[in-house]
Amino acid sequence: MDIVLVTSFLKWCCIINFSALLFSSLAFSLMPGFIYRVHGQLFKLSQDDFNTTIYQFLALYKVLILVFNFVPFLALWIVQS
Repeated sequence: MDIVLVTSFLKWCCIINFSALLFSSLAFSLMPGFIYRVHGQLFKLSQDDFNTTIYQFLALYKVLILVFNFVPFLALWIVQS
């Protein structure tokens, strides 16, 4: 496996993960009531607890994308140049 292949793989991982993060953020911002009704029946959380959980999830997901996808991609991209 060469550095070009790994860089390309991480680039596509970043694109896919940031797209999923953007979609999730938009969905939770534009349709919070609908998403709460769907998930509230499953998890029995109050609206405040649900909002806190969602924001924690989005923050954690963003940090994981940065640490495991973006930073390695950036490092390999710099080394390649």
